[in-house]
Amino acid sequence: MKKLLLNLFLIGSSLSMYAQDAINYQTPPQAMADLLLAKATPSVSIDSKAEWMLLIDRNSYPSVEELAMPEYRIAGMRINPNNYSLSRQSFINNFTLKNIKTGKALSITGLPVPLLAGNVSWSPAENKIAFTNTTQKSVDLYVIDIATGKTTKMNKQPLNALLGGGITWLDNNTMLYRVATKSAALAPAKPLMPKGPTVQQNLGKASPSVTYQDLIKSPFDEQLFEFFATSQLISNKSGVETPIGKPAIYTSVRPSPDKTYLLTRVIRKPFSYLVSAGGFPSTITITDRTGKVLKEVAQLPSSEGTPSGYDNTQNVERGFDWRDDEPATLTWSKPLDSGLIKKQVPFHDAVYSLNAPFTGQPKELFKTQTRYRGVQWGDANLALVSEGLRSKQTTKLSKLNPSTGVMETLYERNQTDAYNFPGNPVTKKNKYGEYVIETIDNGTKLLMNNTTGASDRGDLPFLAKFDLNTKKNEIIWRSAEGTYEYVVDVLDPNKLVLVTRKESQKNVPNYYLKNLMLRIADQPITNFSNPYPQLEGVIKEKISYKRADGVDLTGDLYLPKGYNKVKDGPLPTLIWAYPREFNSAADAAQIRGSKDRFTTISWASPIFWVTQGYAVLDNAEMPIVAKEGKKPNDTFVEQLQLNAEAAINKLSDLGVGDRNRMAVGGHSYGAFMTANLLAHTNLFKAGLARSGAYNRTLTPFGFQNEERTYWDDPKLYYEMSPFSYANKIKTPLLLIHGDSDDNPGTFPINSERLFAAIKGFGGTTRFVFLPYEAHSYRGKENLLHMLWEMNTWLDKYVKNAK
Repeated sequence: MKKLLLNLFLIGSSLSMYAQDAINYQTPPQAMADLLLAKATPSVSIDSKAEWMLLIDRNSYPSVEELAMPEYRIAGMRINPNNYSLSRQSFINNFTLKNIKTGKALSITGLPVPLLAGNVSWSPAENKIAFTNTTQKSVDLYVIDIATGKTTKMNKQPLNALLGGGITWLDNNTMLYRVATKSAALAPAKPLMPKGPTVQQNLGKASPSVTYQDLIKSPFDEQLFEFFATSQLISNKSGVETPIGKPAIYTSVRPSPDKTYLLTRVIRKPFSYLVSAGGFPSTITITDRTGKVLKEVAQLPSSEGTPSGYDNTQNVERGFDWRDDEPATLTWSKPLDSGLIKKQVPFHDAVYSLNAPFTGQPKELFKTQTRYRGVQWGDANLALVSEGLRSKQTTKLSKLNPSTGVMETLYERNQTDAYNFPGNPVTKKNKYGEYVIETIDNGTKLLMNNTTGASDRGDLPFLAKFDLNTKKNEIIWRSAEGTYEYVVDVLDPNKLVLVTRKESQKNVPNYYLKNLMLRIADQPITNFSNPYPQLEGVIKEKISYKRADGVDLTGDLYLPKGYNKVKDGPLPTLIWAYPREFNSAADAAQIRGSKDRFTTISWASPIFWVTQGYAVLDNAEMPIVAKEGKKPNDTFVEQLQLNAEAAINKLSDLGVGDRNRMAVGGHSYGAFMTANLLAHTNLFKAGLARSGAYNRTLTPFGFQNEERTYWDDPKLYYEMSPFSYANKIKTPLLLIHGDSDDNPGTFPINSERLFAAIKGFGGTTRFVFLPYEAHSYRGKENLLHMLWEMNTWLDKYVKNAK
């Protein structure tokens, strides 16, 4: 009997060891670790006169221990219970001020230590810079005086930064923000004995819902949300804090352009258990600067009642905002189709306005033939109206004369048609300090900035003049081939004085002053150095190829330093991709990206493996194109296979990729793609799938750009789910997922269940559950270990494949 028990114990122990591998944190090869932990170049913020530049350094990856700090996950948020702020943030850890004209740096004194800053905001006169700083116990407000370089703490009460921790300047000495009403230590304690069960009900009303995470789940969660989300609005003038109105759950507060009124949105009960805080019932109100209510504008219901379908909306008013070119005019839109886009009506939305003192009747400004998306204001005679349909991937821009109501189409295009995007209008600050459309050539033209500049030669950003009468776009400057340069800011639209950001394969991005009229040499503003010396000598090129049905594809190919295909032969290869849906094959075939961009490395990049002797095809195009009157996803799996075969054939034909040593990988929808390719093809030796969704029935009301529900087409949901074919996944698959994934649809159970299914059918798989990680990973130890796991998997099953 003892021998039998011993044997059973040994069998149980061996099964446990086989099922899980409880190892300590590992680190990847040094070159990969150095790339991950390299200090990134600063970001910059430049004043409108190009006199001062603020250099912003962000903190490196936090430790997993920091991620493990207590947090509440309620109402779609992750709350730090100690300081009324979100628990997962990326902070600024250093500021540097530089005078662009003299090139000298200004010493900034009085910065808090440690600096964990955010919400940077220039004052109206641009002689002060405000920011928040987060500590273990509070969020505080500081202001840097540019004349002296001195930093001063401005608040006496700790800020509440949960539902928008930004700072609004009312004038050069007055700021608007929200503060906590009680000490965080007074938060309600969870009772051991609940008052009763959690109950939800629906009484016959259709309420389709997106699969949000971190929602309210109990009456106690409701208590916590109300406690932490409640704030007091404060006006701070030269350090003197004055309360405005009464405490409430503010989701937004926006002053009118003339700063006379406040447009507020306040959450009210009942709180929803199906949507996040942004979809809770709310009240829209206009108050004066003391908080006195002048008009209740709308009582908005919970967004639970939004009909399914991406272009459908609730049959209520939406999009409340101020008109930027007038002192105090409220605007909003309302559906004319009861919120149902398929309803046959001549116009689907109408936009209205109401002037101060808000006692008259609303005025209809215009109507849109599709779903209204927004308006950019210029002046009394010019505004630009945007509308479109997500389901058909269409967008339309029209010129509106607000005084007459006359509206004229400027252009219509497919949203996926990057070649014909004319750019975004350059704006200027008006007398109210609001950004409005800039016109040139006596008001006949717009200055259009296209920071991508997609073309059949790759991305070449440009600046153009758009004629409002002829509707033609004339490019007046374009990035030179061999570089990637785009306009950051237009300092003088008439003299065409610009700030640009320029880079190339070999040159790290830096900022320049450029004068197109005088055509003098560009004046460098920054001189950042290369943070990635390990990548010097790496070969990068954009390759083009066709898939079997004729669709043109591209990808960014990286080859190791010193590689010679004649001497070294084909390499083990990693293909990294993310599928996109297209209604047009021509749009799918457009070239995206630029071979001339400087290679930067984020934690999510596959480029690490070029240092380990792999060929890497990053951004491998995986278009899913609508065919013969069908929707794109009707042939999802077949098109994935066509895309993958085309990439493999091209790399093999080039002689750089070993057809017998190919791996495929991706994150999120790219992980979904990876699992599908392994379930339906034998093209690869291994797969890497991070934080994916593998069972589409867990997102039954649509996913990605698929708006059909599970009940509309259960066969589609089954066939697109790699979980349905787990018994066919025999190619080694590494699954990685953050155990605190916060992305709608990619619940960690996706990876847990796919792993169990593949294991159940004897497949080769490994599941790595990263502690405390959300959809985007952050913890330093987790990231280093992730790279080690991926590298070990690739070396075993691809580089050294039998």
